[in-house]
Amino acid sequence: MISLRYDRGLHLPEHALWLDPHARQPCAFVSHAHSDHLAAHAEIIAHPSTARFMRERLRGTRREHLLEFGETRTFRDCAVTLLPAGHILGSAQSFVESAAGTLLYTGDFKLRPGRAAEPAQWRHAETLIMETTFGRPKYGMPPTEEVIGQIIAFCRAALEDGAVPMLLAYSLGKAQEAIHALLAAGLAPMLHEAVFKMTEIHRELSPTFPTGYVRFAKKNTAGKVLVWPPNARHSELLAPGLKLRTAVLSGWALDPGAIYRYRCDAAFPLTDHADYPDLLRYVELVQPRRVFTLHGFAAEFAADLRRRGVEAWALTEDDQLELRLPDVVPAANR
Repeated sequence: MISLRYDRGLHLPEHALWLDPHARQPCAFVSHAHSDHLAAHAEIIAHPSTARFMRERLRGTRREHLLEFGETRTFRDCAVTLLPAGHILGSAQSFVESAAGTLLYTGDFKLRPGRAAEPAQWRHAETLIMETTFGRPKYGMPPTEEVIGQIIAFCRAALEDGAVPMLLAYSLGKAQEAIHALLAAGLAPMLHEAVFKMTEIHRELSPTFPTGYVRFAKKNTAGKVLVWPPNARHSELLAPGLKLRTAVLSGWALDPGAIYRYRCDAAFPLTDHADYPDLLRYVELVQPRRVFTLHGFAAEFAADLRRRGVEAWALTEDDQLELRLPDVVPAANR
């Protein structure tokens, strides 16, 4: 099987290739353009949409190897194929084939269909490396259409009460899901500058994305639904005394007390990550010989898989003491 190491990112040492590392590397696969997956690498392998967003979010020059979904290209004695991940537009999984075997790295992914990302695909692989943000049984998300219906009802109720609804959503990915749903419901999205910029690029890359949203204007918020980055909710752009009703869009809305944690009026479990049932289903679909988990409840989900008879290990400090596979060397043990 393909050898790998973990050190603030996944490294395939036999092929001098990194998968979503946090620090600059000579050559890295970049699964998508969220900031926690970006670094100033010398060379990247990515889907063209990810590269376009990356040019906007991370200035500088880099050599780009751009692969469409389903396209296979050879790098350093291994073949790399990108598969859609269903997370945000252009988000990709990396399927790696070499003489040593096959490996599928999901990056952030989601099996449930969405409005703003290509549907996820999969292939059988000997090694599966998967993100497990919601790797506890309690995180089974309600049907997306049910959640969307609740969001729309919240916005309409606020507008009827003379308030301005504000949906807190990351500017790339979840914001476009919300905008699409609002427009389909006949509501009028007004976007923070960061959300507007990402949405314009999204429309450039996906021309079927609907129009009808507008850029934020301080004196024209009446009757609009604000779509706002969570870290900008207290922006000075907002008019003093504006009557707001705020709602956060996050899978963590399933946690008790989410509205107090986020200091908002409502919380809706709209997420662009796989929930717990999807994580289990994905392992069944891929049928790997071994699984490595990353992020969120990685150790708990790996232990869950082992109880189900699947060889699984978390690439975290908690599991490194257990990890004794000869072809995986965690950073702390090298």
